[in-house]
Amino acid sequence: MAEAGAAIRGLYVITDGAGDSPEALAAKVEAALRGGARVVQYRDKSTDAARRQAEASALGDRCRAAGACFIVNDDPALARAVGADGVHVGRDDAAIAAAREQLGASAIVGASCYADLERARAAAEAGANYLAFGSVYPSATKPDAVRAPLALFAEARTFFDGPLVAIGGINADNIAAVMRAGADAAAVVDAVFGAPDVEGAAASLVSRMAMGRPQEAT
Repeated sequence: MAEAGAAIRGLYVITDGAGDSPEALAAKVEAALRGGARVVQYRDKSTDAARRQAEASALGDRCRAAGACFIVNDDPALARAVGADGVHVGRDDAAIAAAREQLGASAIVGASCYADLERARAAAEAGANYLAFGSVYPSATKPDAVRAPLALFAEARTFFDGPLVAIGGINADNIAAVMRAGADAAAVVDAVFGAPDVEGAAASLVSRMAMGRPQEAT
């Protein structure tokens, strides 16, 4: 398992569950990893437990081979079964305490905080290893999602020392601004997995991210 929370940095890609075959999904994730993705979240809300476990196991193997962090969305039991680094929970998902009980103290537990700082404080107090805010821009994946202003990252940093993740509508044109606002990681779906060249899209985002980090500015 990755050290809790420390691995949540850089480009964070989330699988889109768009009906790819297991082989096609694995190939896309491998391409994203070659392009520089450092975190992969497996997100699939379907009820096909056997397929989900097989896919998650295969993706976890690929992440380990690449030295990347593997997170499962909304399913601590699946995360435990495939040896994932952790789980991400949202408003209607497993509670942080319940996820921690299933996965253990060394696991990563991330929490969606939307645009709600009070929810973020509660998640931090409950033991979340990272906090995610979004949608920071209009999102085709979740068009009705509440908008989360970039100022939230500076505000969250006043009470939380762990990684902060931005999500929602992030692309090559705005990812540097997200990093300048104080995010440690930028989570994307369509900007990578919806691109004809998955590896190239990931590499472009990683390059643009560096422009938003003051320590890497030239």
